[in-house]
Amino acid sequence: MKCSERMNLIFLGPPGAGKGTQAKIISQKYSIPQVSTGEILRSAVRDSTPMGIRAKGYMDSGALVPDEVVIGIVEERLQQADCGKGFILDGFPRTVGQADSLSLILEGFGMSIDHVVSIAVDDEELLKRISGRRTCGKCGKGYHLIFDAPKDPAVCDVCGAALFQRDDDKEETMRKRLVEYNAKTAPLIQYYQEKGLLRVVSGTGSIEDICSSIIKSIGGCRCDNP
Repeated sequence: MKCSERMNLIFLGPPGAGKGTQAKIISQKYSIPQVSTGEILRSAVRDSTPMGIRAKGYMDSGALVPDEVVIGIVEERLQQADCGKGFILDGFPRTVGQADSLSLILEGFGMSIDHVVSIAVDDEELLKRISGRRTCGKCGKGYHLIFDAPKDPAVCDVCGAALFQRDDDKEETMRKRLVEYNAKTAPLIQYYQEKGLLRVVSGTGSIEDICSSIIKSIGGCRCDNP
């Protein structure tokens, strides 16, 4: 059974916390799209668009992509028809400034955020997780050698092309990303806590257990409520 009421969500958490995996599950359960700015930017990089070329330098070094590169993309995406019943923002906002911009965008649409789910994971655990990520060089499908392993660790299940480890998934770059996250994105936790929207969930455990905790934190599945 699918949920019918509108639900606007933000998923926060450091790189490797499992935001994307959980957003995909909740997206299917609530019948709302997962809006992943990271995937949009990676697609632009693969296609070597002007925006993608600009973003690549930041992504490869582990730095956050500048606001002006992502804010317009998000605004356009939220106006698309499939966001009519809600959305899950996965990877945006990343700074308090972006959060302020998002509030203005939503206000203009007559919308607001219902819940902000913060997935908490220890830094050392994150480093272990990230080292297992692999990406298909042809179709872009992502894998994890432990949690979502391909049949052959070197080959994509979908198209048969070779898998590779992205530069921003390597340990040295990952450590830089965590420093960047703690400096610029972690303050969003306080930002949304002060607004009464923050729901903190442990990102350690099985995918199913974490998903159940998220659903509980946002009040359960709307279609299951009386």
